[in-house]
Amino acid sequence: MQRYPKFKSSIASRLFGVFASKEFPTSVQTIINKSYVSMMRVDLGEFEEADHYKSLNKLFTRPFKTKRLFSMNEQTLISPCDSLISAYGKIEHSLALQIKGFTYSVRELLGDYIAKKEKDRLEGGDFVNFYLSPRDYHRYHVPLEMRVAKAVHIPGKLYPVNFKWLRKIEGLFVENERVVLECYTKENQLFYMVFVGALNVGKMAFNFDKTIQTNAKGNLQQCYSYDNLWLKKGEELGMFEMGSTIVMLFEKESISLELESVSHVKFGQTLGALRGKSTHCNTEAIEQGDASFIH
Repeated sequence: MQRYPKFKSSIASRLFGVFASKEFPTSVQTIINKSYVSMMRVDLGEFEEADHYKSLNKLFTRPFKTKRLFSMNEQTLISPCDSLISAYGKIEHSLALQIKGFTYSVRELLGDYIAKKEKDRLEGGDFVNFYLSPRDYHRYHVPLEMRVAKAVHIPGKLYPVNFKWLRKIEGLFVENERVVLECYTKENQLFYMVFVGALNVGKMAFNFDKTIQTNAKGNLQQCYSYDNLWLKKGEELGMFEMGSTIVMLFEKESISLELESVSHVKFGQTLGALRGKSTHCNTEAIEQGDASFIH
């Protein structure tokens, strides 16, 4: 089993996490929060005001105050987060783009605990990279009803994942710490959600399993297996502490994505549909009342 050394970026991120989690006196905390909101141009339209949060981390991981509407059509894929789509396309020769001109190995990204036969199912399939900037909503959600078979925590570095660094380091996603979820649809179609850590991301938390500990002192890959763990569409999966990236990987011919005119997306926004089923969704579904609210 591959061991991963400790990195300065991980130590720096843990130290930043200590600062971000500290609850300063109200007047000081308000200055910190408002400065961050102004500097990062954070839109708090759907959230509490800056002075509501008792720490910077509480601001980073803020829940919704107002509700989001999304299609509950079983075949539609919704965005799991608020983010930029940094790259999308086809998986070819086990490679995908982290950004135009720079690739990463899908097999290496998924780590040691994902079987070769499952990795093989992704060849010719689709990938999408979601980049969450520091100004974005930091919680992530279930993109369609799914069964989680396993989670794999892979320690690593914590390079920044902004565009400057994606153009600087080939295979950056494979270098960074990450958590891989092996997921299946109701029709047993395989897809992966990979949550990639980054500088100042002190933690990636998962609501369905609190024992998954990221940016910790261990340096071995850890695998968590689940028996019949089903999650509902729109349900909150967990959160990043600071901005980062989610990579979604789909097996061949399982999904039809509609991303040609998409750049920045919001959680709940329809991005496509599973293949082989009726896909009249989104606006039509909402008009007919086939929609749900999420907090």
